[in-house]
Order: sequence, then C-alpha cells, then structure tokens
Amino acid sequence: MPKKPLVLIVDDTTKNIQVLGSILLEHEYDIHVAQNGQQALNAVNVINPDLILLDVIMQELDGFETCRRLKANAKTQHIPVIFLTAKTAEEDMLKGFELGGVDYVTKPFSSVVLLARVNTHLNLKFAYEALEKSVLLRENVDHIIRHDLKSPLSGIISVSSLLDEMPDLELERRQKFIKNIKNSSYRMLEMINNSLDIYKMETGTYVCNPEFVDILSVIKKVVAEIEYITQINNLSVDILHHGKSTSKQDLFTVRGEQLLCYSMLANLLKNAAEASPNGEHISVSIDKNDSYCILSIHNKGAIPESIRANFFDKYTTANKHDGTGLGTYSAKLMAETQGGTINFETSEEMGTTITVSLPNFVGNQKQGEHI
Repeated sequence: MPKKPLVLIVDDTTKNIQVLGSILLEHEYDIHVAQNGQQALNAVNVINPDLILLDVIMQELDGFETCRRLKANAKTQHIPVIFLTAKTAEEDMLKGFELGGVDYVTKPFSSVVLLARVNTHLNLKFAYEALEKSVLLRENVDHIIRHDLKSPLSGIISVSSLLDEMPDLELERRQKFIKNIKNSSYRMLEMINNSLDIYKMETGTYVCNPEFVDILSVIKKVVAEIEYITQINNLSVDILHHGKSTSKQDLFTVRGEQLLCYSMLANLLKNAAEASPNGEHISVSIDKNDSYCILSIHNKGAIPESIRANFFDKYTTANKHDGTGLGTYSAKLMAETQGGTINFETSEEMGTTITVSLPNFVGNQKQGEHI
C-alpha cells in the first residue's frame, strides 16, 4: 500500500490546527502538528514531511524566520512550504516567496482552495523527485554499459594485435581469430542496442523472455575473449564438471537470455582473472540439481575485507586503478532478472568462489549431456 503524503501543520492557534487537520485527514493525508516555529524546526529532521503548512504570525519565531531557517538547511530546503496567513499585502507575499515559500493560503480557510494548493505542490514535488531519480538511473546505466563493453572490446583489441604481430599465422588460426573479432563486434552492437534493458532492470520493469541457452558455450566464448588477461598474468582456466574437464559433446542448458548470460559471465570471469595471483589457475565448475544449473567461479585471490559486506552493491571497488564497482553489481542484476541467485565465499586461505544459480531449461537434451 503506498505511503500517504505527510503534511506538517505549524500554527499556534488550536482552532486553526483542528480545521486544517480535519480537512487533510478526511482526504487521505497524514498530519503532524507543531505549535510554534522551533517545534517545527525540531520536527522536520525526525519526520521528514512531504509538505509544510506554515502560519506567518506566531510568537517568538514567526513563519518567515522559520521558513528562512528551513531553506538554509540542506536537509530540509527541498520541502515545499505553503504559508497560512491573513496578510494579503503584496509586500508580505513577496517576502514569503523570496524566502522560499511556494504558495499562500489565506484565512479563513477554504477547503477547496487548501486542497487544490496542497495537491498541486505535492504533485510537483513528487514529479521532480521522480525526474531526479530517472536522471540518476540513466547515468548509472551509462556507466554499466560502458563497463560491460570493455570485455568484448578488449578481446577485439588483443586479437587484432596478435594478427598484426603474426603476419605468417596459418590460415586456420587466422580464420579463428577473425571469427572471434566478428563475434565480439556483434556482441558489442547488441549490448548497445539493448542498453535500455539495464535501465528497466534497475527500475523493475524489465520483462525477461527466457529461452534455451547453452551456458557452456557462453563460458567458452568469454574465456576466449579474456585470453589477453590470462596470458599476461600466466593464468590457466579450467571448465569442469564433477572435477573433470568438459568435452565438446557436453551441453548445459539454462532458462535465460543469451545476452544477459554472456554479459554476466564476462563481468565475473574478467574480475576473477584480474583478481587472481600470477601463475595460478581459475576454475569454472558446472553442476545441476532438479531446478538449477549451478556455476562456480573460483580464483586464488581474496576479496578485500573492506568491501565484503557490500560486495554486490553499486560502485563497490578496491585496489583497482580503473575499477568502476559495476561489474558485480550488474552481474547480480542480470542473475536475479533471469530468476537466479548469486553469492560468494572468500578467505585468504581458500581464495574466492562466486556461485551463480540459473533455472534449468526443461526440454529435449542432446545425447552426451552431463546432468
């Protein structure tokens, strides 16, 4: 059930409070009452009202000074203030607007006018907040897309460099490299075209269209694309099932989306390669139960203790010069969007294991599949 808007009524006359309160309560608003300016200033930091109805003429701290202090405080300056007054002189109204008030309601109160003003300024406030949130989400999505594009782009650059440095490369290997470049390019294009989907995932409006995905094939593509990192750091990558290497005949199917699975695993495997100590190996273990395909990515590096509590949160990073803290965040977003889960275990002794569970694809399986 959506939260009712909360209106703070500030007036030193009990009769006015009763009239205002009855009008607002009857029309599904929550109210809080302060009987002077200082009470109002103390209350706003605790209750965080959506709007303030503020009497101008009060003893000690009048409405104008109360409004000035509200607008001088970064925590309360965003709250719309409507003045309640019997004063209708132009100079008084102008002073109120200059101090940051958004409107006036004159005494005696008209319930129709009061509600119209309250509704208008609450709608404006909520619309502005929604706009700010939308802009922030768009900026976050841009960061995520730029981050996720790094993996296929790095693959293109590294393979292109190899082709340039090895002009006498045999035809079969050359064709394989060219195919990798083409595949990475198409994946980048697809990511750009689907950038709006990340925004929808963040806002909870993304509609997942699950299909048959051979997750083993996706893993192999990603491993090929991060070869530039594994070669530099002298790493080996093993893809295992029950402790044994997988074969070309193996097929592990999940119920998900091809691009989401690729982007998720590209982030996780790239992070594992960057976090692994030189000369070690990374293992990707695949298993299944009745409901899920379970992928475990292990490397010998430990997650820094300072970020373990919020490892999957946005912008969480440590010890990475160009890290954005978006890789694990977007991986979590993609796993959960596909109906899966993601978690980790880490220690200095054992290294780090990221475990992703994705729903099994229920359908015809090829012969030779390990389940």
